[in-house]
Amino acid sequence: MMTSVHSSSYERAWNSLCDVVEYSGIFDSEKRQPHSRCMKNTRVALRESLRQILDKRDRTNVWLNGLAGVGKTSIAFSIAEEMKTAERLAATFFFSHKHAQSAAAIIPTIAYQLALAFPRIRGDIVTAIEKDKLLLSSQKSRHDQMRELVIKPLHTLKFRQETPYAIIIDALDESFSAEEAAGLVTLLTSTLTGPDLPNIHLIFTSCPEAHIRTAMQGRVHEIRLTTRDEEVIQDVRFFLRASLDRIRTSRPTLFDKQHTAWPSEYGFETLVFKAGGLFVYAAMAVHFISAAGHNPQQRLDLLLEERFTVGADIDQLYRQIISFLKDHITHCRLLASIIHLHHPLRLAELQELFHADRQSLAVMLEAFLPVILNPSNGNETVEIYHASLRDFMTDPRRSKDYHVTFAQAHEHLARCCLNFFVRKEPMRPSDAWFVLASFSSASSYPFECWARHLSMAYPSSTLRNLLAQFTAETLQRWVSQSRDTHMLASLNIYLRSAKKTSLSSKWIRGLSGLVVAWRIARAFRDTEKYSASLI
Repeated sequence: MMTSVHSSSYERAWNSLCDVVEYSGIFDSEKRQPHSRCMKNTRVALRESLRQILDKRDRTNVWLNGLAGVGKTSIAFSIAEEMKTAERLAATFFFSHKHAQSAAAIIPTIAYQLALAFPRIRGDIVTAIEKDKLLLSSQKSRHDQMRELVIKPLHTLKFRQETPYAIIIDALDESFSAEEAAGLVTLLTSTLTGPDLPNIHLIFTSCPEAHIRTAMQGRVHEIRLTTRDEEVIQDVRFFLRASLDRIRTSRPTLFDKQHTAWPSEYGFETLVFKAGGLFVYAAMAVHFISAAGHNPQQRLDLLLEERFTVGADIDQLYRQIISFLKDHITHCRLLASIIHLHHPLRLAELQELFHADRQSLAVMLEAFLPVILNPSNGNETVEIYHASLRDFMTDPRRSKDYHVTFAQAHEHLARCCLNFFVRKEPMRPSDAWFVLASFSSASSYPFECWARHLSMAYPSSTLRNLLAQFTAETLQRWVSQSRDTHMLASLNIYLRSAKKTSLSSKWIRGLSGLVVAWRIARAFRDTEKYSASLI
């Protein structure tokens, strides 16, 4: 009987760990498709240098840093693959803007992987969870989690595990904040270097940011990836040559008529110079040249016509791609809106939200395919895949004439949410309750986020008119016909935010603004009253 009870408790504790694991942080998780790895015969010297460091038993840590687009994640992924094949990978955590990763899940995710890599310590990890029911809670300190889930269990391997292992943390600069990133580096480097622990190397990748440099402790081998590094440039050259050869062989009816090499030596060398050491530039350029329905030579000529003062100007390439789109204002607005969504949406949800611009959405996603993840199955969310595009769009010094401000992006999103409500307005006013119920039960993005976007939006005349229309008709019917306490409670929360926004000085401009604020305040009061009467 005791054995059965213990087994049941053990399984519950293990399952509770599995429930909080952030699987998108594990390097080869299906959630991270498509996986970014080094092409064969590229980064040869760098990868060999890393192997030599990882073969030593001196616990030297590695910080691989460089600008966005130089291939840090591809290198980290390839090294992780090699270490896993050699059965020397202890754990990984790959940060990404495109996944809603929880800071509280980092240490449990590492502990979960350690339990798989070192089966001997799984029991120790489970015992720690059994003893402290709050150990996996987001309220628990990272230091407590690290001590109980990682350090204490690893102590048992001191004399049994002489083979050096690796823990790889990728894209630290894409984590939650500068403080979180620095705190994680300090925590890992200060706790995993003790004399009573097995040989584990830490590999970090990030942009060369000062707060991460300051946080590094112990023996750290820094590797700087620059766009001027000769090996990096040669690897980009190799990638471009292989990619352009594939374009040529895939279009035989076009290129078989030519008796000269394609591209010309001058054209190819110019493209290599423009790419410099940025793989992301090379990938975007190849996608642009190979776009369906276009002549590859003409597209290449368009790229080569632009005058560059320096190589590796990804910003200029992004500006150039946008300039080729027919309605660049609409496309930039859509791009900025996707970046500023409260949480990522699937393609069908984006099409519904951006109903008036469905065609422009498709064109924009296609144009930026190498840096925007748009899963073909429709079940995954559409996400900005590469940080360089997000950084470009949010920095006016980089995007220049194509910049969409924070307030303008939220103005567009607020308009889309309100338009969604107006568009879904039932033919019969008595059906308003059923429409609202469908919004809330399906966790409709417009229902959840309209007030949030409104609070951060620029109060344009178009948005003001939409808000006036929404509060005069749709909102009043929602409140008067709602009879579900959960739905009313949710609506009350959103109205509380909208009330605060509508009463602010930037929104009250004359009598019409006062009327809208009064309608929202009345709706807020009524939802509280109706909720109380239904309890």
